[in-house]
Amino acid sequence: MAYDPVQNILVIGSKNGSLRIFGQPGVDCHVRHDEDVAVIQLIFLVNEGALVSVCADDSLHLWNLRQKKPAILHSLKFNRERITFCHLPFQSKWLYIGTERGNIHIVNIECFILSGYVINWNKAIELSRKTHPGPVVHLSDNPLDPNKLLIGFESGAIVLWDLRTKAAEYRYCCQAPVRSIAWNCEGKQFLCSHTDGSLTLWNMKNANKPVNIMYPHAKPPIMKGARIDPCAPISKVEWKSCKGAEPYIIFSGGLTYDKAAKQPSLTIMQGKNTTVLEMEHPIMDFLCLCETPWPSDIQEPYAIIVLLENDMVVVDLTSPGFPCFENPYPMDLHESPVTCVQYYADCPPDIIPAFYSVGSSSQQKKRQGYSKKEWPVKGGVWGSGGNSYPEIIITGHADGSLKFWDASAVSLQILYKLKTAKVFDKKSKSLDGEEDPYAIQLIEMCLDSRVIAVAGASGHVILYRFSKQEIQIDQLASIEISIVYEAEELESPDCELPPTPLGRNSSTTSSTSSVPAIGSGSTTHMSSSSGEGVKDNMPNIKVRTSALKFPSGYQPEVICQFLWVDGEPPPVVTAVEPNSSYGLLAIGTANGLAIVDYIQKTCLLNMGTPDLYGSADPYQRTPRSPKRNKPQGLGDIVEQGTTEPERCRSPPGNSNSEQQNGVCLSPTGNNSKKDKRPNDAQLKRSKSQGTRKLKKGESTASEGGNGEGSDVGCMGGFINPDGASRSSSLLIPDRGEGSFTRSRSSSMSSLERETKEAINCLAFAESYTTKTDLTTVPCLWVGTSLGSVLVIMITLPSSEEQRRNEPVIVSPSGTVLRLKGAILCMSFLDFSGNFIPAQTDNWKDMNLTKETSTKEKMKRETPTRPKMSPSSSTEIVDRQFVVICSEKQAKVISLPSQTCAYRVKVTETSYAIKAAVVSMPSKFTGRDSYCLACYVANGHIMAFGIPSLRPLMDTEYLPLTDLRIARTFCFTNHGQALYLCSSTEMQRITLCTETSENLQEMLGDLFLPVDTPEAPSKGFFKGLFGGGAGTLDREELFGESSGKASKSVAKHIPGTGGLEGVKAASGGVAGELAKARIALNERGEKLSELDERTAQMMANAENFSQAAHQIMQKYKDKKWYQF
Repeated sequence: MAYDPVQNILVIGSKNGSLRIFGQPGVDCHVRHDEDVAVIQLIFLVNEGALVSVCADDSLHLWNLRQKKPAILHSLKFNRERITFCHLPFQSKWLYIGTERGNIHIVNIECFILSGYVINWNKAIELSRKTHPGPVVHLSDNPLDPNKLLIGFESGAIVLWDLRTKAAEYRYCCQAPVRSIAWNCEGKQFLCSHTDGSLTLWNMKNANKPVNIMYPHAKPPIMKGARIDPCAPISKVEWKSCKGAEPYIIFSGGLTYDKAAKQPSLTIMQGKNTTVLEMEHPIMDFLCLCETPWPSDIQEPYAIIVLLENDMVVVDLTSPGFPCFENPYPMDLHESPVTCVQYYADCPPDIIPAFYSVGSSSQQKKRQGYSKKEWPVKGGVWGSGGNSYPEIIITGHADGSLKFWDASAVSLQILYKLKTAKVFDKKSKSLDGEEDPYAIQLIEMCLDSRVIAVAGASGHVILYRFSKQEIQIDQLASIEISIVYEAEELESPDCELPPTPLGRNSSTTSSTSSVPAIGSGSTTHMSSSSGEGVKDNMPNIKVRTSALKFPSGYQPEVICQFLWVDGEPPPVVTAVEPNSSYGLLAIGTANGLAIVDYIQKTCLLNMGTPDLYGSADPYQRTPRSPKRNKPQGLGDIVEQGTTEPERCRSPPGNSNSEQQNGVCLSPTGNNSKKDKRPNDAQLKRSKSQGTRKLKKGESTASEGGNGEGSDVGCMGGFINPDGASRSSSLLIPDRGEGSFTRSRSSSMSSLERETKEAINCLAFAESYTTKTDLTTVPCLWVGTSLGSVLVIMITLPSSEEQRRNEPVIVSPSGTVLRLKGAILCMSFLDFSGNFIPAQTDNWKDMNLTKETSTKEKMKRETPTRPKMSPSSSTEIVDRQFVVICSEKQAKVISLPSQTCAYRVKVTETSYAIKAAVVSMPSKFTGRDSYCLACYVANGHIMAFGIPSLRPLMDTEYLPLTDLRIARTFCFTNHGQALYLCSSTEMQRITLCTETSENLQEMLGDLFLPVDTPEAPSKGFFKGLFGGGAGTLDREELFGESSGKASKSVAKHIPGTGGLEGVKAASGGVAGELAKARIALNERGEKLSELDERTAQMMANAENFSQAAHQIMQKYKDKKWYQF
C-alpha cells in the first residue's frame, strides 16, 4: 500500500499482481501486472504521476499514472538477488534497493538503469562480526541529511552509511531482530520495532546502547529485575510529530501471545495515552496521512489507513475516540466468499433507486459510530462519460447473503444486502454436515416484477418479492419436494416384468412418488424405511417456525426444499426460472424437474427426468446395480437384451386422475388415493448422485423416422421403442448429429455429468407445444444435460380472480427436440427475427392495500396471432422461431412445424461453457439487434447473428483453466459479460464496440497538476550555525562517474505504456501513428508545464516588484542615520 500526499491518491497491491488505485469517491482504477505474482511493495513518485511496484519475482515496474489507464513504462528484473525492501527519497530519482543477501543497489527510475554505486553487506557491518547480518528490512535517509542512509538488517544490525565517503559512520546492535524503523522529523533519533514485541529508541550519534527499551503491551514482571515475557512481533512502527503536542507512535502487533492470537490490533500512543484498536481481520499494512510530504517538517497526522486481509479501515486521528471513516469504496466484495454472480444490463430505470432506498435505510443504524468528517482520500476527477442504461450485479456468498451492486459506472457501488439464512433455524445443523449450508448456488431475477429466485447448497430454493413496507410473517410458506428415481438391474435377459411386485432380487420398474398435500403448503411423501431411514423425507436444513419481521426490501414468498431419500442428500439444484405473469417457479435438479405455484403455494409437478419424456423417450435405460462387482467406465458398453420398452419410466395413467407421473392436476382435489407403485420395501434404490448409468453408445440407425423429424431432432417420429435393440448403455438414435463424445478436463467431473440426466436450463414462453398447434399457449421449455429439449404445457385460469382459487394444470406435451451436447440456452423470436421476451408483470407492492396502492398489475396478454385463411386451413404456417444452443451446436427451429431453419457448429474440438441471446446496440437503426453469444472452453468468445446464425465474431480471449470461471461466467444485454476471475475479483468484459470506445471517457483522471508544498524554512540559527536540511548531489555520486553496473545483476525490459513500448511493439504505420500521438501528448504536457511555470514566474516577479516599490517608498525620504 502507498499514498501520494500531494495528489491524494491511494494504491493497494494484491497477491495476484493486481493494483487498485483510489481517489475521491467514484475514482477507482484497476490494473494488473502481466504475471500473476504478489506485489510486495509500492512507492509513489510524489506529485510526479508515477508509481513503482515491487513484485515477488524480483522485478520492478514503473507505472505511468498521467494517462487514464495506467500502464508500465519500464521494468527491471533482478537475476541474482531477491529484493526485500526499497526506498525512494522525496523528490529524488534514485531508488535504493535492498536484497536478501544484504546488498544495496541503486536504480535511476527515469530510465531504469542500475548505478555502479553498490553498498555491499561486508563493508557495512563491523569487521569483527562473524555472521551474515541477514536480509535488508529497512532503508531510509536522514530527514535533515540525505547523505546519511540508515540500513536495517533482519538480524538486528543497523548501519548509518555515509554516501559520500562510502563508509559506515555508526553501527548499532539490537538484541532482537528488527522489523521496521522510523525517524523523528528532526533527524536526531530513530525508533525500531522488534520481533519480541519491543520498541527501542536510539540517538543517532550514540551507538553504544539505546536510549529506551519499551514493551508497550507486556505484562509487568512479578519481581524487579525479572525477565519480561516476550510478546507478538511489532511488524511496523511509525513516529509522527505534532505541533504543540506529544508525537504519535503507531504500531501494529505487539500484544501478548494470549491476546495476539485472538484479535489483530493497531496501537496508538501519544504521551501517556495508549489506545488499542482491534481489527476484524489480520493487518497487512498501515500508513499515516500527514499534512506535509516533507519528512523534515512537522507531520501533523490526521488519519491512518489500515489495510486488512479482507478490508480497509481509515481511522480519524483528529476526533475523540479515534472513530473510523465510512468507506465509500466497495471493499467488502468477498466479506464472505463469493459463490455465485449474476449480471443484468439495461435494467428498468427505477430499480436502482428502489434498491438504494431500502439499502440506505437499513444502513442508517450502522452509520452512527463513524466519523463525521470528510473522507480524507480526495484526489483525481470523475470520468465525463458513462453508460446510458442501468446495470446491476448480484453476488451470492457462502454465508447465504446476496449483495446488489450498481455497475452503471466504472466502479461498483453497494446498493442493498439480503440475508437468506434468516429464514432458517440456525440452531439445527445441516444433516449432511455441509460447512456452508446456506451458500448461494443460483440467482435468477425478473427485472420488471423484481421477483428473485435463489437456490442454495442444501437443496433449497427461496422466492422473494420486493416491498417498500415492513411486514411480520407469522409462519413462512414452505413446500417440501421429493424427486425419486428407483430401479433395479435384471437378473436374466429373458426375465419378464411380473404383474405384481417381487422380492428384492427381482426386476421392477421405477416411478416418482410424491403427492402434494393441499392446504398445508407442504408435500406428503410415502417412502421406505431403509437402514438410513432416519433421514428420509427430511430437508437438509429446517425452516424457522416462529414469527419473523422483515424490513423493507426483499421478503420471502415461498421456500422450496428437496428432501432426503434413502439416506441420500437432496439433489443439486441446477436451474431456476421464475415467471411473474404465470405465478410459477420452475426448478431443475440433477435428476428431475419441479414446478411450483407460488401464488397458491403448492407443487404442481415433481418428476424425474426420464418420466418427462413419456413415450417419446429416445434412450433405452437399464439402471446400474449398486452391487455390481466390476465398475464400468464411461467408455464401456455392455449390451444386454431386455423386453421392457419403458424401463425407468412411470406408466401413463388415466387422463382424469388427479396425479399422473408426479403431475398435480388439481391442488384442491382429493389426495387420499394410494400410490400404485410397488412396495418400497421390495425395491432397491441406487445412489441419488448416480441414479442411472447413462452411457453414450455408438450411433445406430433407427427406423420409422420422417425427414422433418430427423432434420430437427424431434424424437416423436423417428424412434420405435418396440423395434429398437436393447442395451445396458444409453443409445442415442443417429440423425446425423445424434451422438458425440465430449472431452472433459480434469477440473470438471465427467463421471458426474455422464451418469445422470440433469435439467440444465428452463424457459417460460408463449409458444407452440406440438406440430399441430395453431395458436401459442403458455409453456415451459426444458433443456437437459444430454441434449434433449422437452416442452411442458401449462393451462392457466382465464382471469386474475380465478387464478388465486382454481388449479393450474401442467403436463408434458410429448415434444422432444435433440441437439449434440448439453443444452445451454433457449430463446424465442417472431417470424421477422425480432426477440420475444418472456411474459412478465410490472412490479406492485403486494403489502399495500388497494386504497393506498398507486400501481395496477399488468394483465397477462396473449400476443396477437394471425388467423389462417380458409384456403390454407389444411396447412400449418410457421410463425415463430426458437433459438437453442448446446455445447456443440446451435439451431434455429421453426414453430410449430419443428423444422430446422438454420444450424451452426459452435465447436468441434472443444465445448461451449455459456451461451445466451443478448441485445447489441446499433448506431444505424437506432434500436437494439440481437445475437447469440458463446464462451467456449478453448478460450474463444463467439457471436452469431439470429436467426441466420451467421458468424459475427470469433475472438480468442481466455482458455478455461479454472472451474470458478465456468461456474460464474454470464452474458447479459448490450454485449456485456462477467465472471469471477479469482476468489476476490470480478472481471467485466464487453463485446460491444460502442462501449469499448466510450471506456476512455468513462475512466477518471488520477493525476492533476498540483504545486508541491514548499520545503520547511531552516530558521535563522539553523541557517547560521548549521543543523538544517543538507544537500546531496546524487547525480554526481550515482551517475556515470560511479561506473557501470554488471549486466548480469538485472535486466531492463521496456514497457508498453510509453514511447519505448510502442517502439518495441510495432514498426508499421499504426506504430508510427501511436508514436506520434504519444510524443504529441508528452510535448503538450511539457508545454502546459512550461506555461504554468512561466505564469508562476511572472506572478512572483510582480510580487517582488510590488514589495521592492513598497520598501523604496518607506525609506526614500530617510537619512542614513535614521536607519
